[in-house]
Amino acid sequence: MLASVLPNVSKIKRSLIEKYKNMCKRFVSFILVALSALPLLAQKEGFSYKIYGQVRNDLYFNSRQNNESVDGALLSFPKPKNLDPAGEDINGVSNLNFYNMHTRLGVDVTGPALGNWKTSAKVEFDFRGSSSTLGIVRMRHAYFQLANGGSSLLVGQTWHPLNNTVTTELMNLNVGAPYQPLGRAPQIHYQYQDQAVKFRAAMIWQAQVASMGPGNTRSREYLRNSKLPELFASFDVRHESSTLGLAVHYMSIAPRIKTDEGFKTDERVNSLTLEAHGRYQKDLLTISAKSFLSQNFNQANGLGGYGVTSTDPRTGKKEYAPLRISHSWLNIMYGKKWRGGAFLGYLKNLGATKQVSELVGVGTNVDQLATASAELTYNIPGWKFGVEYNYTTAWYGTPDHKGRVKNTYDVSNHRLVFGAMFMF
Repeated sequence: MLASVLPNVSKIKRSLIEKYKNMCKRFVSFILVALSALPLLAQKEGFSYKIYGQVRNDLYFNSRQNNESVDGALLSFPKPKNLDPAGEDINGVSNLNFYNMHTRLGVDVTGPALGNWKTSAKVEFDFRGSSSTLGIVRMRHAYFQLANGGSSLLVGQTWHPLNNTVTTELMNLNVGAPYQPLGRAPQIHYQYQDQAVKFRAAMIWQAQVASMGPGNTRSREYLRNSKLPELFASFDVRHESSTLGLAVHYMSIAPRIKTDEGFKTDERVNSLTLEAHGRYQKDLLTISAKSFLSQNFNQANGLGGYGVTSTDPRTGKKEYAPLRISHSWLNIMYGKKWRGGAFLGYLKNLGATKQVSELVGVGTNVDQLATASAELTYNIPGWKFGVEYNYTTAWYGTPDHKGRVKNTYDVSNHRLVFGAMFMF
């Protein structure tokens, strides 16, 4: 009986293998047809397309546990001490990881004119996923843009405007966060630019990154329920190799629509962020710097939050005050084929202007942060190889009645990153 069954099993196995081969052939054929059709896209009347991307691999080492995201790829700052019964620091454990989720693919599109306005668009994605689902496709940029002379209007998702007034040049994927805002957001963004000045104004909503709210949970609802987008404006003056500018950002969130006692409420946390930036770029040298006085600006990988100033004893309705954070950075880069540089960042928690309790936010028990890093990259057409060393110290303590952190101690992290990118 067994002998009679074995030939049938063999036939079934061969059939399954044949079906698998045919499926693979059809899949490969589909990919080849899709790729061969790409050049035809450029033949659509009035449109042109440019496909670009990168394959990126990074290997990193940390000397201790850190506040981070993307499986450790996006470093923020060291975690505080967490002592076990024997007095050993549980967070004092080092780690090593290799990742390539920031491989990217995108397309730039130019289209037919819309009246007197030139039209263009960008769609770009990577494999970053989310904090719990790494390795899946994530939208980075998706917008269209209209341009007429010095004026342009961008509608869609791209970098938060406070991120790209002036940017850092770092191998580390945090690009200077939390000293430098890092995040993309849906927005309606107007810009006017000529040889001497640049003015920008934007209305911004939240999507992949959102503000922190009650229970230290992130949600887009806090901004959505306020019925007011984030508001941004900046003004730059440029002369020869130098750029200097100022920016302002206003945000009002509604952390709750119902109190714990069940009453409807229209509570708000209002915050104002001021920023100054500058850049000098000539030949092989680039010097960039930025300084902030931010309030409750934790939605772009930053620190900050707010506290309760008063509570109605009958309804439970609360009033709030934002925490103020001062953060600045300096980035110096030199070279072309061999390009090296350094980054310095400093952050200070200034607390609130009023007495607060029930603090909500990121790093509300952090008094100061300081970072120094150095990197060296080798750049040739299509390729970039580099190494970066990062040293970050965080001072932790206990918030006082105004949210200022006292009785501090410090912890430090040493981070070493090796990266390789193939760019096309």
